[in-house]
Amino acid sequence: MLVLASQSARRADILKQAGIPFTVRAVEVDETPLRHEKPEDYVQRLAAAKALAVAAGPDDVMLGADTTVVLDGDMMGKPADAEDARRMLTALSGRRHEVITGICLRFPTELVRDWSATAVWFAPMSEREIEEYAASGEPMDKAGAYAIQGLASKFIEKIEGCYFNVVGLPVALVYGHLRAQAKR
Repeated sequence: MLVLASQSARRADILKQAGIPFTVRAVEVDETPLRHEKPEDYVQRLAAAKALAVAAGPDDVMLGADTTVVLDGDMMGKPADAEDARRMLTALSGRRHEVITGICLRFPTELVRDWSATAVWFAPMSEREIEEYAASGEPMDKAGAYAIQGLASKFIEKIEGCYFNVVGLPVALVYGHLRAQAKR
């Protein structure tokens, strides 16, 4: 049985939409980046911490995932408050950034870590648009302070890469690893 070690409703929705059976055993881990840690290392470390923190049965496969937004080499996590959300959105406005999600699948005899990156282009946003979006509350639990599948969708000019990665789980990457393991 696949076990999602995450509190993210978006990750659960992606797995449901893809028809991948799973259960949820959410855990919390310290998400503080290590000094000089690269974004792809950071998200894979957190994904592994989540996958390893959950008790597993003999047939369970634990799935941990974590997402960050990277602008000019700097990681953007979840905003602390509305002011922080406005700061992030102002920085992203009219710019290209990357969304990086790390995954970790803990099989009974193997630990698989991987990551996916998607480039996202934000349209320029007015101060009023930033203020209204921040006030909506939607940015508050999202890396980079936006939800591509929500109200922010109207500000996304284009993406290169996996859409579901931006939502929070590169489902094709996860499924590819599950399928490869099943063939062993």
